[in-house]
Amino acid sequence: MKAKAVFFDRDGVLNVDVAYLYKIEDLRWVEGAREAVAYLTQQGYKIFIVTNQSGIARGYYTVEQMNELHGYMQREIAAAGGQIEKIYYCPHHPEGSVPEYTGVCDCRKPQPGMLLNALAEYDIDKKQSFLIGDGKRDVEAAEAAGVKGYLFTGGNLLDFVKTILEK
Repeated sequence: MKAKAVFFDRDGVLNVDVAYLYKIEDLRWVEGAREAVAYLTQQGYKIFIVTNQSGIARGYYTVEQMNELHGYMQREIAAAGGQIEKIYYCPHHPEGSVPEYTGVCDCRKPQPGMLLNALAEYDIDKKQSFLIGDGKRDVEAAEAAGVKGYLFTGGNLLDFVKTILEK
């Protein structure tokens, strides 16, 4: 049986968007974020994060520093009863300063590459799956991958998730 999945953008959805977040001490959770992931996990959804991380291409932080933050986020979510299946990230940017990450790619949202990778790696039912993002490019990436996208404009993420599931 195919899995149902929820894709979350990271900055502005799970955590408060501070420019180029990579330090654990700068992380502030969006209200209801950990509870939303726990709720969806308990409802049988596989949870993925799909996040543009151009700070890597710009030389502001390294993949290792980002991975340290992501590990912490996964532990915090697990402590709340949720599970992140996998975090997909795009380290690229056309105007980066780190040569290996500078350029155009198919994974930087609004391109659907990160979602397409998840769909290829996991047996996901697109019709039962959706993405929550805080920007137009998140929703565009979801729709390009054949998944419904929802625009989160703030407030309590758990309340927002429950509204989606009631539809």
